[in-house]
Amino acid sequence: MFNVFPIIFGIVFVFILYTIIRNAVQHAKNARAPRESSYARIISKRTEVTGSSRNHHDHHHSSSSRTYYYITLEFDNGERKEYLDVKKLYGLVTEGDTGYAAVQGDWIVDFEREHQQQLESR
Repeated sequence: MFNVFPIIFGIVFVFILYTIIRNAVQHAKNARAPRESSYARIISKRTEVTGSSRNHHDHHHSSSSRTYYYITLEFDNGERKEYLDVKKLYGLVTEGDTGYAAVQGDWIVDFEREHQQQLESR
């Protein structure tokens, strides 16, 4: 039993370290990516909640969670791609909105909604 614990601990440690490094590399990649703006339509929005909950022996309950917001865009060429909302646009846009989306790597960083008057002149 005592010989197995260091192995399990090592595996968990390596997994946590790998996850931290992978997330840091992905963040750096997105931060270095050029910012591109394209005309697009919002196809869908979704959330992903991650977290954990713990019950302690003395009946104290602790939990932590994080909510990630995603917005899927469809471009003029028919391509669709889902982006992580890092600028809190999720509550400001609705499915079906059209306009210019600024993306940076896997992030959506801005969305300028096309006004109704502009839509009627198209």
